[in-house]
Amino acid sequence: MTLKNYQQYINQDEIYLFNIGEAQQAYATFGCHRVGETGMHRFLVWAPNARAVSVVGDFNAWDASKNTMERLDTGVFAAFVPGLTDGDCYKYQMEGYDGRTVLKADPFAFHAEVRPRTASKVWKLSGYAWHDEAFLLRRSEQNILSNPMAIYEMHIGSWRKREEYRFANLRDVADELSDYLVEMGFTHVEIMPVTEYPLDDSWGYQVTGFYAVTSRYGMPQDFMYFVDTMHAKGIGVIMDWVPAHFPRDEHGLARFDGTCLYEHENPLQSNHPQWGTLIFNYGRPEVVSFLISSAMFFFDVYHIDGIRVDAVTSMLYLDYARNEGEYVPNEDGGNIDHSAVAFLRKLNSVIITRHPGAVTIAEESTSYPMITRPPYDSGLGFMFKWNMGFMHDTLEYMSMDPFFRHDHHDKMTFSMFYAFSENFILPYSHDEVVHGKKSLLDKMYGSYEEKFASLRVLLGFMYAHPGKKLLFMGSEFGQFIEWDYRKQLDWFLLEYESHGKMRHYVKALNAFYTGNPAFYQIEDDWSGFAWLNVDNANQSSLCFLRRGRENRRPCVCAFNFTPVPVEGFVIGLPSPGKLQEVFTSDDVIFGGASQCRTEAIMTVSQEFAGHPFRAVLDLPPLTALYFDFDEEEKKD
Repeated sequence: MTLKNYQQYINQDEIYLFNIGEAQQAYATFGCHRVGETGMHRFLVWAPNARAVSVVGDFNAWDASKNTMERLDTGVFAAFVPGLTDGDCYKYQMEGYDGRTVLKADPFAFHAEVRPRTASKVWKLSGYAWHDEAFLLRRSEQNILSNPMAIYEMHIGSWRKREEYRFANLRDVADELSDYLVEMGFTHVEIMPVTEYPLDDSWGYQVTGFYAVTSRYGMPQDFMYFVDTMHAKGIGVIMDWVPAHFPRDEHGLARFDGTCLYEHENPLQSNHPQWGTLIFNYGRPEVVSFLISSAMFFFDVYHIDGIRVDAVTSMLYLDYARNEGEYVPNEDGGNIDHSAVAFLRKLNSVIITRHPGAVTIAEESTSYPMITRPPYDSGLGFMFKWNMGFMHDTLEYMSMDPFFRHDHHDKMTFSMFYAFSENFILPYSHDEVVHGKKSLLDKMYGSYEEKFASLRVLLGFMYAHPGKKLLFMGSEFGQFIEWDYRKQLDWFLLEYESHGKMRHYVKALNAFYTGNPAFYQIEDDWSGFAWLNVDNANQSSLCFLRRGRENRRPCVCAFNFTPVPVEGFVIGLPSPGKLQEVFTSDDVIFGGASQCRTEAIMTVSQEFAGHPFRAVLDLPPLTALYFDFDEEEKKD
């Protein structure tokens, strides 16, 4: 069918922006769209080196001669097809530059078949009635940096399963999950990738459909309902998003038009040695438009509140997971991918400009500087960075025999040397509970009872430490075995007292954290933190103070990481006053052996640890203690 009667339905301006790397809503032009009242669906695909392209599908018996596409002068092929309905399957039959003819899924498809089938589906996204206007307005007016963030990281398919061999549906999960998150006191949910992917074992991190919510979990409108339901309960939604690489599956982006269109031509640049995937060519304008439009699509259409960009380290470093001679240096002879840096800066700038209050998070594990500084200040522009150092150090320490911890005291203190260099999230994530690493609870050293006490003190330390909080699902009740994406969490464990009390503890931690500005308002400088006893390595104990911006009392936080009591633990204090214990991880209601002490502890005018006053505490074994500090004014 000739294009001459339908030229007005092709947005040449948007195609131009796509070609120069400036498109932010390419999803509105490319892919499959119903065209007004014409009864036609428009198909647009970028394939500049293809020799011929056809739309094939259920509607034409997969006959490439029926709906051939016409080449525009912009590297784009277009066709208009009548008589289509939602759910019709289709692909592009691509006669590539290399002479091979392959069937490709639509890179801009909104929906797809359930794996192992790989066809795209005709689908309209209109028709859902949103109810989250008030939530989005509050989000746009909020400074998340000085507000609490308690993030529940989860995998949709394995949180709960109603049937063993059936995928969870986003709509079915939404109500139960949102109620659970509210009950537990979490502020955000972070979902592992829900973009379409072929391999279950990848957990969603090898994406073929950058605009399609995976059909494993339902239809696009089911994800809209999921986000809307979370917003109705005050829960923000963060989505893992993967622009670092893509799989080699023939129906996907690899050699899309018979050439390396989305990836580099040089295998030293395109091959990802760690995952066997392909790396995007961030220096190509159309690839930049494709990826930024993908991120914007989920903010614009699905109302998500943030993205966590996966594997940022592998994007930044040309020699990531490579030996000398196995990579192509940049123009300066270095190992930084300048095009990836430019892409990430642009991505963050676009998101923050168009969606005030939205969150962008980097999974980045090196000392690359200024990840969370704005692009105009030579930063990458992310709002937060995962603090991988904190996570590795603290988990290594808590898996250690307490007898040897005194030689590794720095594992619990070193993080404060760099705590304010970035805006950090402290993550106990899915990566730490798979591949033989054990569950969070099982990592803890000691007996059954000591494991629970150790996890309580560790989480008490994490919640008091500067940085936003993230827990992977199951950790809140002490999942004992590693996470397995094929099975639901071991909810039956809640029938056991220790696990039920652990969940109660995390609920109480979230309530204490979100209700105390001292724990979240100042996380960018030392005015919100002070060491009160940092050098007590011999007893593996430490203490610090947290302070907020509001005229509220600061909180003194003390920790004993040994299974024996620490009596006469001296701490320094900046002012005279009294300490009132308000929270203990050793409370019997959490599975411990004591209760909060009712008697106040008075300060003494005697210098300690650089402070003019001191107090003496008694610390139960493997315990986190929080004290309300009622400061008096210093007398001249």
